[in-house]
Amino acid sequence: MILKFTKITTLVVVITLVTSCSHRMVGTWNVSRFETSKLGDQSISLNNVGTMEFKGNGEGEKKLNYSVLGIQRNDELPFKWKWNDDKYISIESQGSEFSKTWIIIENKRKFQKWKSTDGTNTVQVLELKK
Repeated sequence: MILKFTKITTLVVVITLVTSCSHRMVGTWNVSRFETSKLGDQSISLNNVGTMEFKGNGEGEKKLNYSVLGIQRNDELPFKWKWNDDKYISIESQGSEFSKTWIIIENKRKFQKWKSTDGTNTVQVLELKK
């Protein structure tokens, strides 16, 4: 009886440790806002453009559909992600506008706000909600 109780207790502790150690980004996030602005131009803000799923192994899947200035964009490409010191997150995805290093502006359990630039005075803001 004691051996059985010890095995069950050990199993519960192991499961708790494994699930509590997953990164806060792991899971599916709604892309609630995606904004692009360029110095001297009007900014473009899009709401609820799709989802991004972050997996614990550093991979993920995007399901994004949006239209900018009449051009329809569908981004359903897989990606790799890396969290860097709670300051940056890098997304690698061939041919995706989201593939870059983002500066983490807000880092909450159910809300993320990131900013990035393409090096030509264009700033992008991405807001994610769980």
